[in-house]
Amino acid sequence: MPANSELPSLGAGLLSEPQLTAALRTLELTVRRKLDGVLQGEHLGLIPGPGSEPGEARAYQPGDDIRRMEWSVTARTTQPHVRQMIADRELETWLVVDVSASLDFGTVNCTKRDLAVAAAAALVHLTSGGGNRHGAIVVTGDQLVRVPARSGRAHAQNLLKAIATTTRASTGVRGDLHAGIEALRRPQRRRGLAVVISDFLGPIDWERSLRAIGAHHELLAVEVLDPRDLDLPDIGEVTLADAESGEVRDITITPAVRRDFAAAARAHQQKVHRTIRSCGGPVLSLSTDRDWITDTVKFVAQRRRGLAAGVG
Repeated sequence: MPANSELPSLGAGLLSEPQLTAALRTLELTVRRKLDGVLQGEHLGLIPGPGSEPGEARAYQPGDDIRRMEWSVTARTTQPHVRQMIADRELETWLVVDVSASLDFGTVNCTKRDLAVAAAAALVHLTSGGGNRHGAIVVTGDQLVRVPARSGRAHAQNLLKAIATTTRASTGVRGDLHAGIEALRRPQRRRGLAVVISDFLGPIDWERSLRAIGAHHELLAVEVLDPRDLDLPDIGEVTLADAESGEVRDITITPAVRRDFAAAARAHQQKVHRTIRSCGGPVLSLSTDRDWITDTVKFVAQRRRGLAAGVG
């Protein structure tokens, strides 16, 4: 099966209502068919345990998560203690989704926006059930759309529709991922799972806000990229347009230009990954030229094994 062959195009948020509904239904069926039976019941691999609110300390028992060690009590009693976690009745998941103009780009099987919506659909599916709630903050650079956290399949469909139909910013307006993350930070919400979906191509001006999110919530970043974000093709003279600033340039893509571009792109990507991890979150990397379902399954499986071994 070709990579992303079952990922429907969402038309940069411009599809008619019947077309959009059909595309989202196709996406939902793809997610359910591919993930159910493979990861069913393993959505807890995305979070550290059955609850996230601290409770009382108790004596350590073999098999306890060492990340829950209560060092102050351990030092006072000279016996190892762990902090019990009070199980939440519901998991609240918030998605911060960047749909700035750079996301309406793709050179292989889909656009990055299509991939962002697909990632959101998979994460909603993996964290649904049991009254779990989902909310979203969709940011473009000149508008910010809030979807309140609610439960239920109908709400999940409306949430995905809001992500898919939020129109890109006007030409000349840069994306503002910082505004989206800051909107999740304030007002403070109940402890849960915070997911940031973006290509992270802009300035890294969101570190402080993301660190604050990571201190209060379990954090996950989903990076959606196209191969051309990392490498330029060997095509000689070409006209390039910046989707966000509107700037147009004629350049000649020489071997030296390709090397410099690739080095700069990878240096930025590595810095993004280091910054996110320093804020307490793992990174799920998806690309328009890869099978996004397979990459998601691998990530969740690895995350679950890591948590079982006591690795954050």
